[in-house]
Amino acid sequence: MNTYLTPVFHQIKIAIDSVDEMLDQLSDADLESTPINGKRSYAELLSHIALICQADLLISNEATSTEMDLYYASNAPTTIAEIKKSLLANYNELVETFSRYSEEELFEQKKSYWGVEYTRFEWLLEILGHVYHHRGQLHTYISMDRKDVKVQLFE
Repeated sequence: MNTYLTPVFHQIKIAIDSVDEMLDQLSDADLESTPINGKRSYAELLSHIALICQADLLISNEATSTEMDLYYASNAPTTIAEIKKSLLANYNELVETFSRYSEEELFEQKKSYWGVEYTRFEWLLEILGHVYHHRGQLHTYISMDRKDVKVQLFE
């Protein structure tokens, strides 16, 4: 495995683990709550977070808009247990897939269905940012509802 992938995987895992810890502070009944009017419910946000690693991996491999719609339609975790399982499984799939890429494959340009073109390595960095972004939203939701989020966000 390329040595510069390891720290990126580590940072994504920190985010995944802290989302998992925040999930422990919620119940399935909380999932239907929408802390901010006009924004996603907990269920919608958490389902999205759980799928980021796999969905963005598909995008980084040039999945079409139709393929992504099918992926989201057939992968919608609805309980905390399902969200936790998807979160970890999709992270593991991301690591396994990226670990198999050669140096040449990591720096191969890949174009998203909406026209953005990055190397696979740049897509990995986008995934890192994407997970951290939505983890921050989740932290805000819980902070607004409970005021005291028991989670360490950074090492």
